Amino acid sequence: MVSERQQAAGKVAAFNLTEAGFGDGSDLLDDDGRERRTGTLVTASAHIITAVIGSGVLSLAWAIAQLGWVIGPVVLLAFSAITWFCSSLLADCYRAPPGPGQGKRNYTYGQAVRSYLGESKYRLCSLAQYVNLVGVTIGYTITTAISMGAIKRSNCFHSRGHGADCEASNTTNMIIFAGIQILLSQLPNFHKLWWLSIVAAVMSLAYSSIGLGLSIAKIAGGVHVKTSLTGAAVGVDVTAAEKVWKTFQSLGDIAFAYTYSNVLIEIQDTLRSSPPENVVMKKASFIGVSTTTAFYMLCGVLGYAAFGSDAPGNFLTGFGFYDPFWLIDVGNVCIAVHLVGAYQVFCQPIYQFVEAWARGRWPDCAFLHAELAVVAGSSFTASPFRLVWRTAYVVLTALVATVFPFFNDFLGLIGAVSFWPLTVYFPIQMYMAQAKTRRFSPAWTWMNVLSYACLFVSLLAAAGSVQGLVKDLKGYKPLFKVS
Repeated sequence: MVSERQQAAGKVAAFNLTEAGFGDGSDLLDDDGRERRTGTLVTASAHIITAVIGSGVLSLAWAIAQLGWVIGPVVLLAFSAITWFCSSLLADCYRAPPGPGQGKRNYTYGQAVRSYLGESKYRLCSLAQYVNLVGVTIGYTITTAISMGAIKRSNCFHSRGHGADCEASNTTNMIIFAGIQILLSQLPNFHKLWWLSIVAAVMSLAYSSIGLGLSIAKIAGGVHVKTSLTGAAVGVDVTAAEKVWKTFQSLGDIAFAYTYSNVLIEIQDTLRSSPPENVVMKKASFIGVSTTTAFYMLCGVLGYAAFGSDAPGNFLTGFGFYDPFWLIDVGNVCIAVHLVGAYQVFCQPIYQFVEAWARGRWPDCAFLHAELAVVAGSSFTASPFRLVWRTAYVVLTALVATVFPFFNDFLGLIGAVSFWPLTVYFPIQMYMAQAKTRRFSPAWTWMNVLSYACLFVSLLAAAGSVQGLVKDLKGYKPLFKVS
């Protein structure tokens, strides 16, 4: 059912639309009394590609180098299939009970969990989801700053030689990135971000293509590198202990590369109600995951073929390539532009959660509810509360990123910790609750086997990432420069 507050808001909106000459206004509102959603298969696919193809693609050559020609591609395909399958289950949980135009809408991932699994599971889900979202936004701040710094270093290497001491500070770049995010964060919700996601999706495909092209060029140049069926060789490239830890860590990097389920419901909430949202979202998930997997496979496999066991952790900022320097610069510009959009995709659920909680907690506070017209006659409004709270969040994430710039291990840990609960466990549990799956039935058995297998892999990945973080912390220096 629609709440009394939503019904009242809908009536006010309908009255205003009627006064403006739009009939009775009902045709511009959805069944929940909110402004009619206009999202389509194209915009949803763009949101997904923006969310999935992120900084994770840049480390896949390194991950394949640890796993080798056999296990590496198999693991990539396995994560892809699991992500798509569980996303399809999650798409059916947007309405409770499911059905086109019938059930109550769940506006967030957490609301879907509460509708199907109860309050206690909702709290566990919210903890996992928001820790993940905060971690991703911090990681994207770090990645963007490194890419911006890589442009300066690339030009320096070009003018002074590959052996030159070229350094770039991340701090200034993080401040610039934070300033851009403060402006974009004033957009009230996902519905206003469709254009940003399409631009970001194009950028993600662009820098992935540049990485692919550079890898192909290096392979075609006849450079011979060492590769193997099992990855980095024990006793030659790594010790036995390093082989184990790096193998586990590579699982975390791949898991992080497929992080998007935690914003799927929010993306689905942008879709128009006809055709049914779950049908469109399943198609969008298939398009998004298939597209990203194709790029992931090409980037990982060709990157490994180009660099072998010496594949850098980030093949566009780790300077596995030096020339053509201008193309490397373009690739890093595309990374920065993409992550500007991806940051918004991941932080919007945080914004909406805090704002909804605050307005529900203090319903009579004028500061929390005020919406001021920026330009007379414009539909865009500014909120004092939104300005203060969202600015504070962006500044805080930039500060943490500046003080703790451990990108690979940090995001590997976030990916490992969040993949099982958010991508696998809760979607499976909601599906079984929705379908009233009988205990010990074939469907119940194999879904639980899948869930526990993913839990085991996530624990291994988390262990590898923690070991990498501990190793990084030994040489930790606050506000250090990337060289």
